[in-house]
Amino acid sequence: MSRRMPIFYSALALTGVNLLLRMVSTSFQVYLSGQIGAAGIGLLQLVLSVGMMATTAGMAGVRTAAMYLTAGELGRKKPENVTWVLRGCFFYALCCGGAASLGLFFAAPALASRWIGDPAALGALRLYASFLPVICLCGCLTGYFTAANRIASLAAVEVAEQLCSMAVTMTALTLWARGDPGLSCQAVVLGSGAGSVLTFLALLILRLREGRRPGAPIRVARPLLRTAVPLALADDLKSGISTAENLMVPKRLALYPGEASPLAAFGMVSGMVFPVLMFPAAILFGLAELLLPELARCAAADSRRRIRYLVGRSLRAAMLYGSFFAGVLFLLAPELCQALYGSAQAGQYLRWFAPLGPMLYCDAITDAMTKGLGQQRACVRYNILTNSMDVALLFLLLPKYGMAGYFFSFLITHLLNFILSLRLLLKISRCRIAFHIPAFTAAATALAVLAGTRVATPALRLLAYLAVWGSCLVLFGVVSREDAAWLRGLVKGI
Repeated sequence: MSRRMPIFYSALALTGVNLLLRMVSTSFQVYLSGQIGAAGIGLLQLVLSVGMMATTAGMAGVRTAAMYLTAGELGRKKPENVTWVLRGCFFYALCCGGAASLGLFFAAPALASRWIGDPAALGALRLYASFLPVICLCGCLTGYFTAANRIASLAAVEVAEQLCSMAVTMTALTLWARGDPGLSCQAVVLGSGAGSVLTFLALLILRLREGRRPGAPIRVARPLLRTAVPLALADDLKSGISTAENLMVPKRLALYPGEASPLAAFGMVSGMVFPVLMFPAAILFGLAELLLPELARCAAADSRRRIRYLVGRSLRAAMLYGSFFAGVLFLLAPELCQALYGSAQAGQYLRWFAPLGPMLYCDAITDAMTKGLGQQRACVRYNILTNSMDVALLFLLLPKYGMAGYFFSFLITHLLNFILSLRLLLKISRCRIAFHIPAFTAAATALAVLAGTRVATPALRLLAYLAVWGSCLVLFGVVSREDAAWLRGLVKGI
């Protein structure tokens, strides 16, 4: 059996789980928006943004490092060394996670009043700090299970975590928060923390039940720090700038004369539009999770041919998938947002961001493959550049152009990051991409959208889009007999 099949099976498993979790998460986001409104969602996004900054600092790159180092040992046929890798990662995560937890707990009053601008966020921030060490330890274990290809176990635990988180949050919202914005934020954090505790205990038990004996002690500190520290610097900087950006957006948006409720507008885009926009990407996120350790194993085994194959196929699949759903979301944006949120404004914003789908989806795959090939330091440089640009552009554009300025900044910085990452990936993998294919795919999507807009009924609009899009891909030679034979080969192996 070729090595293609295990990653395909795993991708199918992660696809199903990610789709299920994304559906549940999006439905839950709709429930939350109905419970606390757009302004409450905006406050929650600011609290979670600060919490994610602390989580990123506490993780300090340990999840990817655990995945990368585990995959390397497995690629060298030395599974007995994984125990030492995990011990080193656990110690590293406890040190960094504990420090971040203490920092967030004691800085919470200043963060709530000065950064977020609402003292009601204090309780949620301190509650988040109490769960932070457990969240960091979860990162170590999920990195190991992904690298070890224990996808079924990881998927089952993720489903249980999501269900636990939702149950605790809904109970707290109903019996305790009762519409209060500050208490509602605490309810969401409590549910998320309870899910993290469940995940940690379940994965730890599964790991201990493996009963694998460790080999002779190996040095973990140097490769761990060499892998984790560049990632930590990149992630911390990116998270810090992203948090500063999120906290700045409502304040700078308030200076725009045409925006009556800046916090509600921010909450609408970040808490309503983006979940719908990225919902179809659940499939690609599952693939990205598998590509990082798979490419790390290939690099350890010096399997250049397989690296080129995986890079080429993955980029092509992400491009076609992203282009298809970009057109679907653009056509159905008004009906989707009206049905989910009862908001015509959210539908307008979704139409702004939908054409960026191919770039965003491909960027997720590109980022995972670049890290899998050991290019963490390059990611540091790119993130520093583009995130700094984002903050500067938002600071200048929001007061003058409002949410249009937000969209323009998002487009420029994400496009630049994607171009730089893709250029690096193609260089190190020595993979060649026929760039007329993306052009023909974009043309096919545009023609299909144009055909769909001629039809009034949403169902017929989607059928017209599908017919024109598929026909154009075949006519333009984007989908060939080779692609059909490749797909048939995968299906026959199931």
